[in-house]
Amino acid sequence: MKKILWATLILATSFAPHAGAQAAGGGQAPPPGTPTTAAAVPNGAPPPSQGRKKRVAVFDFDFTAIPTATIAQLGNSVDIGKGVTNLLVKYLVQDGTYSVIERNALDKIMAEQNFSNSDRANPTSAAKIGKILGVDAMIVGSITQFGNDTKNTNIGGAGGGGFGGFGLGGIKHSNSKAIVNIDARIVDIDTAEILGVAEGHGESSRSSTSLTGGGGNWHGFGAGNVDFGSSDFQETILGEAVKASVEQMSAGLIADNTKLTARTIVVSGLVAAVDSGQVVLNVGAKSGIKVGDQLSIERITRTIKDPATGQVLRQLTQPVGVVRVTDVDDVSAVCTPVSGSGFKVGDAAKTVTQ
Repeated sequence: MKKILWATLILATSFAPHAGAQAAGGGQAPPPGTPTTAAAVPNGAPPPSQGRKKRVAVFDFDFTAIPTATIAQLGNSVDIGKGVTNLLVKYLVQDGTYSVIERNALDKIMAEQNFSNSDRANPTSAAKIGKILGVDAMIVGSITQFGNDTKNTNIGGAGGGGFGGFGLGGIKHSNSKAIVNIDARIVDIDTAEILGVAEGHGESSRSSTSLTGGGGNWHGFGAGNVDFGSSDFQETILGEAVKASVEQMSAGLIADNTKLTARTIVVSGLVAAVDSGQVVLNVGAKSGIKVGDQLSIERITRTIKDPATGQVLRQLTQPVGVVRVTDVDDVSAVCTPVSGSGFKVGDAAKTVTQ
């Protein structure tokens, strides 16, 4: 009898901790790698949306308001508009909010379209170039002040466009600060509407008798070349003001990214020619086609019409292959096959592209 009681006591003792743990809601830690209820993902839940970045291209900024005498302090035939643009592109790329079109692609289109410097701040011209590039918006802008803090002029300074009224060499001993003001506009490529505006104001913390003072290692730009991002130039009081102005303006443009819409375009066209392994389509940049797009090529096998009106109700097709755009102009596109063969003139080309 004692043996039976003793065995019963041992069994009761061994089960008690297990029951207590269950009553407490399973307080034991789960094995490593076991997902908890909070971390579990519901079955069938779609993954988070990863929309593409909005594409922009940046025109060289207009600087026609700046006196040539002021610009001459930087070097021969220096394009300060291009310098501001290159610095802005650098900041936009570093931020990563936008996808910025490569400079060479923009220059190529501008040359083909006989684009002139007088069009730099023109929204209509920007929209035209933007359509060819296939971007969501263009950024244009103007440099409105590029000089000193003299109060009786807003550009360059007094005394015939010199710095602080003392001539290019700053031969007097009166110091002035450098001030740079820039504005930028985001242009809709379909309507040329201004979607957003950003301004940049930069003022040097130091003063000098010359715009290029303070930069002991900077000795001017070469003919036509300008790099406002160089550390030597940014040591000058003018470089300091340029940097502050462009940084402020880029922040405004980045904040306005929600005003842009990532464009979705449905394009339909026909194969116009097949030659030496290339497929030429009768649709181009005006239809929204851009280099890199892929289009499905289909052959129309039957056209179904309304027997009462003769209106086309539907076209039955069969797939032929896929092509990728390698070159594009306003009204046509040159493609190379990605898959398939036997492409023929009259085959249908379709794509839905962003």
